[in-house]
Parts: sequence; C-alpha cells; structure tokens
Amino acid sequence: MTAKYFNSPLLIGLLLLSFTCHSQVLRKRTTMLMGGRFDISIVAQDSLSAEKNIDTIIAEISRIENLISDWKPSSQVSQVNQNAGIQPVKVDKEVFELTKRALHFSEITNGAFDVSFAAMDKIWKFDGSMTEMPSEETIKKSVEKVGYKNIILDSVNSTIFLKLKGMKIGFGALGEGYATNKCQEMMLAKGIHSGIINATGDMSVWGTQLNGKPWNIGITNPFHPDRVLASIPLKKGAVTTSGSYEKFVVFNGKRYSHIINPATGYPSTGLCSVTVFGPNAEIANGFSTSSMILGKKKAIQLLKQYPDYSYIMITDSGKIIYSKNFPKQELKKYR
Repeated sequence: MTAKYFNSPLLIGLLLLSFTCHSQVLRKRTTMLMGGRFDISIVAQDSLSAEKNIDTIIAEISRIENLISDWKPSSQVSQVNQNAGIQPVKVDKEVFELTKRALHFSEITNGAFDVSFAAMDKIWKFDGSMTEMPSEETIKKSVEKVGYKNIILDSVNSTIFLKLKGMKIGFGALGEGYATNKCQEMMLAKGIHSGIINATGDMSVWGTQLNGKPWNIGITNPFHPDRVLASIPLKKGAVTTSGSYEKFVVFNGKRYSHIINPATGYPSTGLCSVTVFGPNAEIANGFSTSSMILGKKKAIQLLKQYPDYSYIMITDSGKIIYSKNFPKQELKKYR
C-alpha cells in the first residue's frame, strides 16, 4: 500500500511505501520535541529493533533539546541568555560549536540569519488581529537587542557572552536540522541503513525504501496545497523548506510574511517558499531561512557559492526558480 501524507506546516510531502519485504520492516512514529513535530521512519530487520532505534532517536533529540532550547530555563542556552550583559557562561563543546556555526551563517548572510533573533519583540501578529502596519519606530525598537556581532565566543574557555542586557540566542529550526543530522549519523553507526527523520520540514534521509527504490520527497505547490510540485528521489541527504504561505498579512496590496528580517524588523517579501536539498540539514535550513529574507537575487548569489546544495524558490507571484543542479525533469512531470 502506498501512503502519501504532508506532515509539516512547511508542506513538504513525504511519499512512503509501507510494506514488509526482504525480512525487513518499516516502522514510523510521530512525537512532539523541540517545540515541533517529529516524524521518524526506520527500516530494520524486525519490529523490535526498529522500535528500539526510534526510542534511541527520541532520547537523542531530547538530550539536544535540554542543551539548546531557549524556552527551557535549565538549558545551557538559557543560562547564556540569563547572563546577557553580565558575564560569560561556560558551555559544552557541542553547544559552543553549534553557536560558532550559527555565527558563521550570520556572517555569510550579512545578518539575514541571526542566532540572536530570539530577542526580537513579537510586534507582528499573523492571527488576523492586525489591522495596520506597526510604526517605523516600533519596528526599529523591536530589534534593538538583536545583533550577532555582540556575541563573544571564547574557544579557550568554551564560553559564550552576550554583550547587551536583554540579548538572547536561539537556534529554532537550525537546532532541529542539527538534531536530525546527529540522529542519522547515530543510526548509520548502529547499522541502521535506511530511514527518515522529519522535524517539521527539516528532513534527513538515508537508504532506500523496502523495495530498494529511493525515498520520494514531495514538494507541495504553496498556491495549491493539494498538488505536488515535484517528487524528488533521494537516497541520502537533507531537505528543508522555509515558507510564508501559511502565515502572512497584506497591507496596501503587499504581502508580509511571518519570517522577519532580524536586521530590520520587517517581514520578508518577494518569496513565498524556498526548498533546499543538500548533504546537511543544519546547513540547508540556514540557507532556506536566510534565502527568504535575502530575496531572490541575493539568495541565488549566496547559493551559487555552495554547489553541493540545490534549491527551488517560488515567488509571491507564483514564479518558479530553480538552481542549475536541481533535477528539472522531476519538476516537469508535475507542471
């Protein structure tokens, strides 16, 4: 039996075959972790082994969550935030290195991605309650505590220091991408050669379906959620999507998304969806998120520098743009 479902607010579809073959089984489980939905699919020799490995994945994601979640007061990231403007905080090497990579993304995107976005005031509402644009002064004030250049890393002492009181760091979907990568590596080391970990649209994929064919990753058309824009066969890699088509407001005929530019405080405009394929979910997420804010032209310039990653972008007007290394033949099947 073939099962087709779209299991993420970002509307990445996952097309799965679920039957037993060659003495292997596919087991799936959905759970809430890191503030979002995780869909975990594992192929193993038997049901007990598959379920135990799913338990292992959930335990690993929970471990990472307890380290980096800024909404958990006891996490190391929360300790960093609580000491903003006061003193540096010593963190585990894992947290330090993740922060270091996030800062690198902030630098290469010129702040379009900013790990200190967590300090941004939530002045934009996307629940239908907004009737007018916030004032320019209010928007400017909302990001006054945001700024990756005010994050000081000390690699000798493994400390993180936020220079301004009220500053915060938060990894959001980047942390989810990191978690899916870690779990994929863990499963491969344990001899689990096939599976998918989908963190609300940040997806790590490896191996094949039970029939030996690649997994098929379906990309939904944001203007027609019941239609698949493309189905991409994938044996190993990551897929992430950032989109604004579910949460947005319109003022004076212009569409403003829920993805906010951390440098300006204004919502992104121009692109309604960016999907990035590549070897690493953490990096792919950084590219998809920052691309939404950079806009078409700057995003293309950035991604050209990273040929291991391909993309498909959809503009607010419905125009489809894809990289030269994107499998266009798959896209044409559905157009």
